[in-house]
Parts: sequence; C-alpha cells; structure tokens
Amino acid sequence: MNKQKRLRDYGVTIGKMQPGKKNAITDVKGVQIGHSTIGEGAIQTGVTSILPHTGNLFKEKVIGASHVINGFGKTIGLPQLDELGTIETPILLTNTLSAGITANHLIDYMLEFNPEIGRTTGTINPIVGECNDMILNDIRKNAISKQNVLAAIENANNHVEEGAVGAGRGMVCYSLKGGIGSASRQMTFGENQYTLGVLVLSNFGNLSDLTIDGRSIGIELNKHLNDSKSADKGSIMIVLATDLPVLDRQLKRILKRTVTGLSRTGSIIGHGSGDIAIGFSTATKIPHSSDSEPLAFSFIHEELLEDAFRAAGEATEEAILNSLVTANTVTGRDGNTRYGIIDLLNKYGMNL
Repeated sequence: MNKQKRLRDYGVTIGKMQPGKKNAITDVKGVQIGHSTIGEGAIQTGVTSILPHTGNLFKEKVIGASHVINGFGKTIGLPQLDELGTIETPILLTNTLSAGITANHLIDYMLEFNPEIGRTTGTINPIVGECNDMILNDIRKNAISKQNVLAAIENANNHVEEGAVGAGRGMVCYSLKGGIGSASRQMTFGENQYTLGVLVLSNFGNLSDLTIDGRSIGIELNKHLNDSKSADKGSIMIVLATDLPVLDRQLKRILKRTVTGLSRTGSIIGHGSGDIAIGFSTATKIPHSSDSEPLAFSFIHEELLEDAFRAAGEATEEAILNSLVTANTVTGRDGNTRYGIIDLLNKYGMNL
C-alpha cells in the first residue's frame, strides 16, 4: 500500500499540541478502523467501522457520549448512549439511506457472538452514523450489503486509510472531494501521558468558505472554479476516542469543543448540515453483568479538562483537512465529478 500524503507532508501544521505517533485515532491504544468501499460507476459509497477495543464490546462496554451540533441527521443509537453513558457495539458510518440496513447487519453481527441477547438479558444498542453521498452515489440503489458491513468490521486494524474510502467514498466537502480523515493529540498530566484521537466523515461546506490554517484557500480556488453558492446541505460525523479517564458527562463536554476545529476550517454549521460528534474513553471497561458490589474507577479533575478541550478542536480541524488532501478525484452518478484538492492545486499551479 502506498503511503498517503497528509496535511503535514505539505508543510502545514495545525495547532500547538503534539500529535501521536500515527497522528490518527488509532494512537489511542486498542482502537481499530476498518473500511469496505464500493467504487463502481454510479455506486460510490461504503462502510467505515470504529472499534473501541478488540474484545467483546457487549460484555465489556466503554464510557461513551454524544453531542449534536446540528441535528439534521439520521444517526442511530444516540438516546440510549446518552442515557446510559456506554457504547456496546462497534461504531459504523455509512450513507444516509443505508443507516437502517447497516444497523440491522450490525445487530446480526452482535447476536452471533452474544447468544444471551434477547434471551437472558436485554437487547443491543447499535451506533450508526451517516452522511448523504447522493451527489456522487446513486443512494436510491441501497447498495450496502451485509458483506460490506461485516468486511468493514472484520478488516479493522490500527492503520487508518483516509480520503475516498469506506463511508467516505462518495462524500463531498467544501464542494471538493471529502471523506475520511483522522488526527490525534497527546496530553500530559503529571507523570502520565494520554492521547485523544479523532476520525471524521466530512461531507459539508461551500468552497468559498474553506480555510486552511487561517488561509482563505477556498476563495483563491473559487477564482478558477466559480463554484455556485449553493446552500450547505452536507454533514459531518466526528468520532472521538481517548484513553483519558473521564465520566460520560466530562466526555460530552470534550465533544462540544470539536465544533471549534470544525468552524476553523470554515463551516458555518448550515441549516441542512447534520453535525454530530460521538466519543468514547478506553480507560474504563464497564461489565455488562451486574454485581452486588459498586463499580469503582478513576476520573480526572474537572479543571484538568482544558488540554482535552484544545486537543479535541485541533484534532478535529486537522482530521477534516486530512480528509481533503488525501481524497482523490471521483466521478460517480450521472457523471458528477468532485475533484481532490491536491489535483486542483496542481492544475492551477497553487500550493497549500
């Protein structure tokens, strides 16, 4: 596999904090990412999986939370997630009209490994996020199959492929080719080092608003492309992982700060944009089976969250920009084409 050139390979550094070794969500130990991609003519779509750990998530849940920045979305599983503060399945991302069938196949996957579900214990809460890829993908074809869902889960590993892959295959960001992007930041509290990582599915924004490290590059590109000023009807899914020991309430506070990174790239959080953040901490595993003894675990002091707030914003911003610079040009439904930003910059003799 050829190494993808990412934002920092072009000399652009976002923020003040240091990234992890991979500068990706998988810098958080145990987290794995998988993709299943369909790129066939009018069908340009896929599934992306985020696994908080490699064990049985139903039996060993992780602390989780969500934050809805703008609710124009069809994400599945958030009410129970926010009520109980735990995640018990892989997190799957796909296109809007495939969210339901993806959830069904995710349920089947969990039932296979947990025969007690629906018999001696409760049901399962699948977490599925979506964005609308209808510009490049014939979304009415409902092309996502059980094989795609299973492949995305079973292919998961600690390497994050970015750009026009998995759920990101047909996504459009700032009128350019968007998709999957990731980044991470390191935090130190006393003698302990922690990591916060973000993965995004980017599908939002107008070209003239695109900003990279304070530079209005969208305006510069628009002089060549004259992109129409259509309403922002896209979306973004932001998935945040950390090994920082936090309560679900504290995790929600961290998730709220992802909007600072989103806005620094130029997003105005448009009316038709479903902007949703889902997060988890791997620091504590919550057993499914109850015990008569109270659970005990650690969490950081509230006043130590400042670094996590900054990390969430910086990692989100860089993840979005990575989703752009790693995405290749894609032609899909009805011959619609969205260009990778690097292809365009090369064409017009511009640099990042």
